[in-house]
Amino acid sequence: MRPVVPFVSSASPDERQSWREALPKALDGIADVKPFEDLTEDQRAEARVAIVANPDPANVAALPNLVWVQSLWAGVERLMGELPANGPKIVRLTDPQMAETMSEAVLAWTLYLHRGMLRYIAQQRQKIWQDHALERPQERTVGVLGLGKLGAAAALRMKANGFNVLGWSRTEKSIEGIVCRHGRDGLLEVLGKSDFIVLLMPLTDETRGLLGQDELSACKKGASIINFARGPIIDTAALINTLDNGPLGHAVLDVFDEEPLPPSSPLWDHDKVTVLPHISAPTIISTASRIVADNIGRYFEDGTVPPAVDRDRGY
Repeated sequence: MRPVVPFVSSASPDERQSWREALPKALDGIADVKPFEDLTEDQRAEARVAIVANPDPANVAALPNLVWVQSLWAGVERLMGELPANGPKIVRLTDPQMAETMSEAVLAWTLYLHRGMLRYIAQQRQKIWQDHALERPQERTVGVLGLGKLGAAAALRMKANGFNVLGWSRTEKSIEGIVCRHGRDGLLEVLGKSDFIVLLMPLTDETRGLLGQDELSACKKGASIINFARGPIIDTAALINTLDNGPLGHAVLDVFDEEPLPPSSPLWDHDKVTVLPHISAPTIISTASRIVADNIGRYFEDGTVPPAVDRDRGY
């Protein structure tokens, strides 16, 4: 009899349905994937691994003998915060396609800002026909905050497209061809030199509120921020203040303190904010399902658990 692997999710109905169709096909011959709500009590007790997508941690806790959970999302903050420290190991989705997709998004929105699209959109609304001088990428600096797999891929892609690139991480990192800084002094240096600041680090106790009033005030005059990481890394009130009063010129935000972004949020109507509905690097279900199947197949074959989140570091 094949083992049963619970699928636990509180994602949108459309997303849940997509996974419910893809995962059983990918794990055919390895395990039977069943939605959490369809499990018997015996199946809940017997489960050793579960697949999760933004799950209610209470449902995960209702699987008492889990060894590990395979998250379908790169972000696991809620699981880290609500599951006990001695609970199952948490494995993030590590999909090479996600790094490619994210670096593409970083390039797209950096070019959107670099090529003056905001100005031309405003001119269209006013029926103004006017061109403006174009700066070369070599004249602009992109600062990438966070140099994990996503950040490194984005930094290299920006470099390949002609931009000057500075990288920053909390601890010392080295990427060939990229000037890397670390620590508090390094952060202020990168903020002060960058025309475009891209956030791509995980949300941890150390990065929550990383960019507050002091840090945002240290940014280069007219700089733009692109947050593709997590909303709470930036102090929203400080962000609005520095957009209103300088030095920041614009913010492209794909992540927020609360999602979906409430209609009452002042960010919706701010003329220096572009709001995106968390779409910078969606999980590609076809490639992710194969990775999940490989991970779970190895576990049932020889007990190998993929590298899990370090609970002390938060990622």
